[in-house]
Amino acid sequence: MRSGHESVAVLSPLPGRCVELSRVPDPVFSQGLVGGGAAVEPDRDAGRLTAIAPLEGRVIKVMPHAYIVQHPSGAAVLVHVGIDTVNLKGEGFTVHAAKGDQVRAGDPMVEVDVALVRAKGLSACSPVVVLDTAPDAVTPSDVGSQVAAGAPLFDLPE
Repeated sequence: MRSGHESVAVLSPLPGRCVELSRVPDPVFSQGLVGGGAAVEPDRDAGRLTAIAPLEGRVIKVMPHAYIVQHPSGAAVLVHVGIDTVNLKGEGFTVHAAKGDQVRAGDPMVEVDVALVRAKGLSACSPVVVLDTAPDAVTPSDVGSQVAAGAPLFDLPE
């Protein structure tokens, strides 16, 4: 048991396979330079998916390919949908949230055409990172196994 307060689960924004951050095909994420976390690799046959808010809080940034939700505790979680997807300049993405929105865990944030991302030669691997934490601050629960969108991915570090 934790002392005095309950842990906060960070939910998987997408369905797919839970991947260790160190295996993400981008050094900024794989080396934990932005923080600790995990990643989700959507299934090979994935088409259009809706990425959801990983926890409750306020949207502090939203772009077609990435968004940040800050929990009331102050922790901020970045969801980066795919690798190098900024280069698509919004193609294949539909944004459903706006900066300043209060969201609940599971609320729709952005829709992504995973098949289009992969057709453009990009990785759909999607890091979920607690910003400004140590690379080892987070222990993902189900590395290597399938996770549903909205299933717990890891707990916020204390």
